[in-house]
Amino acid sequence: MATSIADIVTTARYRLREITPKFWTNAELTNIVIPGIRDMWRDVVNLKQEYYLHIDDEHVSLPASTSELLGVPEDVHKVYLIEARDTSTDSTNAGLEFMPRDYNHPRFRQARSSDAVDPKNAVIYYAITAQGAPVGPPRIYCAPQVTSAVLLSFCYIPTLGDLGFDSPVPIPGEVDNALVAWTVAFARATEREDRAPDPGWLAIYSTEKQNILMALGERQQQEPSYVDALFEDYSEQ
Repeated sequence: MATSIADIVTTARYRLREITPKFWTNAELTNIVIPGIRDMWRDVVNLKQEYYLHIDDEHVSLPASTSELLGVPEDVHKVYLIEARDTSTDSTNAGLEFMPRDYNHPRFRQARSSDAVDPKNAVIYYAITAQGAPVGPPRIYCAPQVTSAVLLSFCYIPTLGDLGFDSPVPIPGEVDNALVAWTVAFARATEREDRAPDPGWLAIYSTEKQNILMALGERQQQEPSYVDALFEDYSEQ
């Protein structure tokens, strides 16, 4: 069963020697735990091990004769992959490929000036713009336009969203001790003259986090990991 933020608060109270709320309220400690969760989440996402990968096969599409994706989710943190939902060889989207490019890239600029193309075997460039979550969905421009609408499989890393006292801790890797250390460090800041978090507990948090990231850095042990060669697609099999 997943640990909840309430569980982290309870354990932190034992470290703070205040089992019954007097000096620190539950709301105050919860507001300390949540930034710690977000701090760990950012580093786990950067491991690129697909812990938070979400695949939307229902809402996103590229309408015909349009230069922007429709139905992009509001909680997009990073785009992982865009492809047609139907990629079978006999579909109208067979061979269609979406490739990321900067909006001012020469190929993107050339594609924007091109006529609409048949989706089959086409290469569509896309550029991600606007602030994205939590402000709102990013705007994803595409070029060239297509002559018929394409339903998309939109793979992305979502933001964490809202968290509260009863929320489960959405971080893999048994992170309870790290979050307790973070909570105690910042709670004790209210006791310090300089109002800085406790350096000893911050050091514990940092060590715990690094150990967790090391443990989470490889999701499979079946085969060794390799980096693709620069011209591997052109080499003989």
